[in-house]
Amino acid sequence: MTSEEESYEKNAKVYRDVAPYLGLGFQLAATITLFFFLGYWLDNYLDTQPLFIIILTFLGGFSSIYNFIKTVISLNKKSSDEKNI
Repeated sequence: MTSEEESYEKNAKVYRDVAPYLGLGFQLAATITLFFFLGYWLDNYLDTQPLFIIILTFLGGFSSIYNFIKTVISLNKKSSDEKNI
């Protein structure tokens, strides 16, 4: 195996290891943004500003952080299980 092939395989392994984590930041931001705009819409619809913006933004933040932590723990456990095999 040439050094170029070894380098390619190293890079491929790094990308496989990192790939599951790449979308987590976007998912976190998208969830918070979605809940914010849902709260904004509800406040305009029910004329209760800023009640639902605050409530739903915090709810979106807590739920997205919970999902983020749960996913990272799951991926780390899966990764460590594969290394032990």
